[in-house]
Amino acid sequence: MSGDGETSGTGSGQANEADADSGDEAETAIAQLFDDYQAGFNDYDADRICDCFALPAVIWQHEKGHVFNDEEELVENIEALLKALGKEEVTHSDFHVASSHVSGSAALVTLDWSQETSDGEAVFEFTCHYQLIQDGDHWVIAGIYNE
Repeated sequence: MSGDGETSGTGSGQANEADADSGDEAETAIAQLFDDYQAGFNDYDADRICDCFALPAVIWQHEKGHVFNDEEELVENIEALLKALGKEEVTHSDFHVASSHVSGSAALVTLDWSQETSDGEAVFEFTCHYQLIQDGDHWVIAGIYNE
């Protein structure tokens, strides 16, 4: 993934061309995942956001963990979040990659988020830690910890 944070490949400590290629593919796919995730927030599209998740998914925020076993539960939660963002007049969400580590079919990514009004005023600034898994050719979010 691009960004100012650290990015690691397979974590074996020894790099070879095959590892580098698979690491680059993973980074590209993970970057696409977060581009889709961000676009879902910017378009207020709960289904697009939901498509970024593996199920069941665990989301920790406000020191409580919530397990979402199916798409209906997750979409309901996302819609409530989007409603709250709309109430605060958030029109744009943006992120910066703070760190990223890919190891085989798992990854840990930390993003610093800023959610702003149309005049560029930050309403929310926070950090999220994501646990990702590879599902075929796609990467999906298995868990989130919101700071």
